[in-house]
Amino acid sequence: MPPSGQKRPQFTSPLTSIEICAGAGGQAVGLHNAGFDHLALVEWDQHAVSTLRANVGRWPRWTPQKAQALTPMDVKDFLKSDACKALKNEIESESKSETLDLFAGGVPCPPFSLAGKRLGADDERDLFPAALDIIKELTPKAVMIENVRGILEPPEVFIEYRAKILDELRDTGYTIPEIDSNLSAAAQDLEMRKVWRRLDARQFGVPQLRPRAILVAIREDLSEPGVSEFCWPLRIKGDEATVAESLRTTMRERCRRYWEKNQWGEPAQPGDRTGEDVYNEWLDAARKSAAAGRGVAPTLVGGSRKHGGADLGPTRAKRAWAAMGVDAMGVANDPDACDPERDLFRENGPMLTVEQAAIIQGFPRNWNFQGKKTAQYRQVGNAFPPPVAEAVGRAIAAVLRPEHRDELLSAYEVDTPGAATLNDMPHQLELSVSAEESVAPAREHRRGNLVSTGI
Repeated sequence: MPPSGQKRPQFTSPLTSIEICAGAGGQAVGLHNAGFDHLALVEWDQHAVSTLRANVGRWPRWTPQKAQALTPMDVKDFLKSDACKALKNEIESESKSETLDLFAGGVPCPPFSLAGKRLGADDERDLFPAALDIIKELTPKAVMIENVRGILEPPEVFIEYRAKILDELRDTGYTIPEIDSNLSAAAQDLEMRKVWRRLDARQFGVPQLRPRAILVAIREDLSEPGVSEFCWPLRIKGDEATVAESLRTTMRERCRRYWEKNQWGEPAQPGDRTGEDVYNEWLDAARKSAAAGRGVAPTLVGGSRKHGGADLGPTRAKRAWAAMGVDAMGVANDPDACDPERDLFRENGPMLTVEQAAIIQGFPRNWNFQGKKTAQYRQVGNAFPPPVAEAVGRAIAAVLRPEHRDELLSAYEVDTPGAATLNDMPHQLELSVSAEESVAPAREHRRGNLVSTGI
């Protein structure tokens, strides 16, 4: 069962999707859990491609052989590729009257990151134009594009660029509000929130401060106001997830091997700190942080291949981790290669393993990351949290399969379309997070490449 606690929906007529810039599969996992069958995945990084190969072979419409055929290719060449031709043939074979249900993608973040130069359309890594070309060619029923919150905040920085993107989607046949360019940037941004807004991962069962900008567009012939209209999920019902409860099982598993041993892996002598001590100290610190309202992790930072080994973020993030009993100066080895002195018995507490970082992102435990430790961690740190993608995916599925609407959205509080005004809705830049939030990371340099589906 997905981390959201919901069973994957089963539809009489399956929903189909393709995804660009899929990374290690965070968005793909979420959309899969929302009931979408992927026909193709897109990614340029060889380690991320290997991770996709290792995991998606068991999904509907995939086989281990098809998964192994995934090959990195430039997404800008997709429309001229054999893979695109095969994709069109597969869609047409389903039904002469049907088209692709969903185009999804996490376009490169550096052009819009708060931590970068924010060149937007002038950045060679901007793949919005390539995404729009694919959308125009395939005319999917719905579009979902994820990015860093910097494309939204503050609104005046990219409001004109966002308006151009929305204009192209409207011209292509999607339900997009008319935006009056004479209005203030804040007023334009408010109107755009019908289709483009910020969602915070902590509101969807992810124990992490990770705000993301999400664009959703529904084709005009499928969106009927008041009947099959897209409604934004606001949060998942229930208590907020915390680091303490999310990592308790895996942290105990790691420490249990040294329960009565010291930092050198030898039988503990009187006065020695044991694995049991490490676990209890960590759990006490993590629970105290949660009780003080600081139980959610800072934003994980994937970083760039240009820099050295991985850690859990800048100085402020490291302080927040230390308060939760975690040493954020690096990433621990997997349990079967554990160096207890390095990985567990540290002054500020144990370091996290890649698997634990993935849990903080909302990945399932059985997701198998490929590459060496640093490459694996960077895939995790650059990912889109699956539970957030699942929430938005379920809201899209509720439009495309309205007979399942109540079932799909039962676990969420959803927005009421048209209810907000400029005076009563907070600005995107206002943070519903603790003071320990770190700057959102720039995603690893992605030129966006197609992973051939082998179909």
